[in-house]
Amino acid sequence: MKTLSASAHAILNDPERIACRELWFSRLTNLYAGKSDPFLDRYVLTLSGRIPRPSEEEVSRYTDPENWVVACLELLAQQAENVEDRFCPLCVEYSLYDTHYIDKIFGGHVYLHGDQWHTDYLQTPVGSLKMPDLETDETWSLSRRAAKAFLDADVKLPLFGLPTLSSPLNILVNLYGEEALVAMFEDEAAVRHDLGIINDVIRSLHRWYIENIPAEQLQPVISWERTQPHGFGQLCGCTTQLLGTELYRDFIAPLDDMLLGEYENGGMIHLCGAHAQHIETFASMPHLRAIQINDRACADLELYLDGLRKDQIIYLNPCKEMSAEEAVRLSGGERLVICARRPAIEKAK
Repeated sequence: MKTLSASAHAILNDPERIACRELWFSRLTNLYAGKSDPFLDRYVLTLSGRIPRPSEEEVSRYTDPENWVVACLELLAQQAENVEDRFCPLCVEYSLYDTHYIDKIFGGHVYLHGDQWHTDYLQTPVGSLKMPDLETDETWSLSRRAAKAFLDADVKLPLFGLPTLSSPLNILVNLYGEEALVAMFEDEAAVRHDLGIINDVIRSLHRWYIENIPAEQLQPVISWERTQPHGFGQLCGCTTQLLGTELYRDFIAPLDDMLLGEYENGGMIHLCGAHAQHIETFASMPHLRAIQINDRACADLELYLDGLRKDQIIYLNPCKEMSAEEAVRLSGGERLVICARRPAIEKAK
């Protein structure tokens, strides 16, 4: 295994850079807490960090996680800079199989087609999932090896992002397709059985990371643009757009809130489609502290601003549906983080 160079180690432990990172974290923490902050009183916080990706030809993350992590750290040291006008965290994120990571742990046939990962639907019926043996699972073993390599490098500046641990609904649909949705009407017990097992697995993986990665460096998936204050988690709510209000409220919301409750301060849900039918439910979930919206979901920004609790933060990825400027106009710059590589945006006076 390669070792981190002395020069990279020094840069990634530089006290001034760590202090700069923590200054931005303090601003983000004040935003979540609704506290007055000299910077946030004037500006809307913008967030976009650095996430190096060594090529598979250079080192394979699927077979050599230790050297992959070291390669990431070397690249980060080259890109490290103190940024005064935006939050630019440096991140290492060891992701396998993208949004199909948990599918793989459940024995799904996960394969690369073009540049995207896919899973063939299980041939077993909904309700037949069994708890996987995580201690012997190869995918989870690779992830733990990557985490250990990060810890062994003894660097305090970079954040460590998780693989896509997703959410129970996303994984249920990944594994069964439309049969998962049909079963919600035809076999409630089977659906609840499988959702419970999926959620138990995801929660156990989150707990392992919480127990092993320092809180000031641990971040969920897309760590460089969904960075939250220390002690917050995240789940993927993409598939909630397929459900009506009652199905999400009765089947999924309690599990999602339980998952976010693994973290000291709750966490975030990612949304990328038409999810506004769930705003009332989102507002009722005590551990849901932020939503992240991009693409189609951005078109409903005003609905989220009006319907969510005042202590729930919105992360917005500007896109054709919603520019950063329009988002600031609608929100007045309050409860908002703009995920873009640009200077902080001055609020209207």
